[in-house]
Amino acid sequence: MTDLPMTEMLEKTVVSGTEAVAVLADVRRALLADQLVPYLGPLLLAIESEPPVPTAPEEVAAALHAKAPAPGRIRTNMWSVAQFIESRRHRKTLQAFMAEIFARPVQPTRLHRFLAGLKLGMMIDSWYDGALASALRDAGRTDFVEIQGVTRAGEFRDIWTKVYGPDGREVLPETAENATTVLYAPHGGVNPVGNFLVADSDYVEVLTEIDIQSPIPAVVKDRRSARGFLFVGCRFHDQMLRTYARQIMKRSSGPHYALIDAETLTKNERKFLEQQGIQAIDLPLGQAVEALID
Repeated sequence: MTDLPMTEMLEKTVVSGTEAVAVLADVRRALLADQLVPYLGPLLLAIESEPPVPTAPEEVAAALHAKAPAPGRIRTNMWSVAQFIESRRHRKTLQAFMAEIFARPVQPTRLHRFLAGLKLGMMIDSWYDGALASALRDAGRTDFVEIQGVTRAGEFRDIWTKVYGPDGREVLPETAENATTVLYAPHGGVNPVGNFLVADSDYVEVLTEIDIQSPIPAVVKDRRSARGFLFVGCRFHDQMLRTYARQIMKRSSGPHYALIDAETLTKNERKFLEQQGIQAIDLPLGQAVEALID
């Protein structure tokens, strides 16, 4: 255990300038060698054009609030606003609202298309838009599956996820074992059928079991074991976001990196990066992505 004070330990999790450029070159080599799992967040969607969907939980909360006004104390919290709608209006109403909010197709960025061509063992999409799955289909990939987290509302089975083939049809879970690429969307996605984990109630059982890893698919546990993680376009300013990232990368081999603007980091985010051994590469997201691609 290091004897460095906490402030100094946190500073060492961030590299910038020429050091960041050098680390990014190592990240690119590791990515090309299938040694890193890309973990994509919603901020990535805005690096090339104005996205037609929300790119933050707070924006989803605002969109839901516009459809069904929520109390002031919760209206900026996506999970609480969604729970309010589900409780007052019905689960089907919440599902319909989310489908409307994410109805407009999102064009994959150059990074999405670059990753789709690498045939990586695993990729994570932590948002609902489905751009990464679209990039895989656009690339003509027929050797991938998408595993989506699903709500247990209305389910009478012990089920956490569903698996979909390249054509969007549901397939048997064991199909994932033989796929070249596993795309894991832990919070669900608008396509192909509109699976959304978004309300507090969706996460009650998940968070109860996630420490023992029950909600994490076996193939994800297997494929992460020899890889590190690369977080792109992600924020960790909410406990829910930190919990999911921590549990998905649990027992992975590392190293771990995040492309992130250090000036925007909250105290909790810095602490999370340090605790999880994630090195933050402090470069403008667009610049960092271009370096990864080129």
